[in-house]
Amino acid sequence: MEKNLHLNRLPSRPPLPARGIQSGSKMRMGPGRKRDFSPVPWSQYFENMEDVEVENETSTDISFYFLPYTVIYSSGSEGPVLLLLHGGGHSALSWAVFSAVIFNWIKCRVVAVDLRAHGDTTVNNSEDLSAETMSKDIGKVIEVLYGENPPPIMLIGHSMGGAIAVHTAAANLVPSLLGICVIDVVEGTAMDALNSMQNFLRSRPKTFKSLENAIEWSVKSGQIRNLESARVSMGGQVKKCEDPVSSPGISKTIIEGIIEEEEEEEEAEGEGGEHGNEGESNNKRKKEDDLEVKECPYTWRIELAKTEKYWDGWFRGLSSLFLSCSVPKLLLLAGVDRLDKDLTIGQMQGKFQMQVLPQCGHAVHEDAPEKVAEALATFMVRHKFTETKGGFQCMFPAC
Repeated sequence: MEKNLHLNRLPSRPPLPARGIQSGSKMRMGPGRKRDFSPVPWSQYFENMEDVEVENETSTDISFYFLPYTVIYSSGSEGPVLLLLHGGGHSALSWAVFSAVIFNWIKCRVVAVDLRAHGDTTVNNSEDLSAETMSKDIGKVIEVLYGENPPPIMLIGHSMGGAIAVHTAAANLVPSLLGICVIDVVEGTAMDALNSMQNFLRSRPKTFKSLENAIEWSVKSGQIRNLESARVSMGGQVKKCEDPVSSPGISKTIIEGIIEEEEEEEEAEGEGGEHGNEGESNNKRKKEDDLEVKECPYTWRIELAKTEKYWDGWFRGLSSLFLSCSVPKLLLLAGVDRLDKDLTIGQMQGKFQMQVLPQCGHAVHEDAPEKVAEALATFMVRHKFTETKGGFQCMFPAC
């Protein structure tokens, strides 16, 4: 009796969800503002863009984006150079939002480089993406920009770019190296992921209807979780196809998903009745007709699948190379589970500083540019590499 009285006082259970509805299903959460997937120019984040001709045995032309003072060929008084190396398939523009943030927080110069065969860089041998060749490219860029007496330089790299940063430092190609920051690349997990990399690349759309379509895909697929960064960086990942093709074959699933969302928005905004149904039918026919128009779609700037023979060279032995570098080192990860055995031991021995930035995808510096900028700025101020500005306050890790 007493038990029944207590049960009667409990609130009733919420109704069970309808069968067939799963957590990943698309559910309408009420009217909302439509997101803007239009591209944003690099000039909103960088001061200048310039082509630098690097003369070596391959006559490489390196295209790069930079903030003020990177064209100064002396150490000057404006702080160290942050040399930013992007991941495979990305470009210098992936650092756009991060660069704007950190430049306002510490005294520094920022140089974001389009690595060979990526972005707008043109080279004679675009198929040579070995770690040795790309490391030499970075050394030549520094030599051309700053001559024999370069200013203090901090190498910062994401994924493939992180591996190239380590190889560049280990080969002593940066005489004025201050330190290294590697973002979300660890030898153990990278080597394990290589087996499934081709499947991942095959799962991506080969072409896009437009640059806006590519930006939308990058955000909705989770490749880049920060819309602001996607709007500026995707332009460096895709390019216009040389030959126009018929739209129905272009990223069909992506286009269908966009049409489906637009139709749902029209249903919410439109009125019921015969005229409403007629308008909906006309809109659907118009979209179908639009897909038949000959267009010049976008495709990836680099076919990463063809670079497979270099993957092993990028990552094998990376942990030992990273630990062997005598300069201060910072490792930023999206998850602590990414640490391999060598780095776990090295971290326990205090050989480098590590910080985990949760709730980020692989493109950590794009998903959370402020958090990455805060971690790097704090690291550099802690080691007295630079000074803060703009009222930025460092958050030093607890002992």
